[in-house]
Amino acid sequence: MAPALWRACNGLMAAFFALAAFVQVNDPDAELWVVVYTIPAVLTLLVGLNPQVTGNVIWKSISAIHILFCMVWAVGLASYLLRHTQQNILHEEEGRELSGLVIITAWIILCHSSSKNPVGGRIQLAIAIVITLFPFISWVYIYINKEMQSSWPTHCKTVI
Repeated sequence: MAPALWRACNGLMAAFFALAAFVQVNDPDAELWVVVYTIPAVLTLLVGLNPQVTGNVIWKSISAIHILFCMVWAVGLASYLLRHTQQNILHEEEGRELSGLVIITAWIILCHSSSKNPVGGRIQLAIAIVITLFPFISWVYIYINKEMQSSWPTHCKTVI
């Protein structure tokens, strides 16, 4: 059961990252964000298809570089938000960007740590399930919450 659940989580996260890349199309810096989300979509899809891929040197290298990039960018965004946030961070575009970077980083680190045991232990699988559910529940909440939508920039209001 655990291997199937791990693969399902990776399939859902690959779909989430692909959808996140797709909705960037009308963002002012879309080219950057499409790449930021497409890389984990592909890496995660590969893990879903073959969990042993995390032991591959190419997969490890790409994921390590992407984790480092996302972490550095997330620290910069967090610093900016600490100085300039006026409201809930999800009301700020930088806050939503930071959330995406944190989800990417957490998921790829979780996948990266699974190279020794592709299914991981019970705790790792429980964390995977929580991380998998979080972006989908968040998206539903954000799209239902009309107050949050009112503070969005125009390019966010015209997507999905």
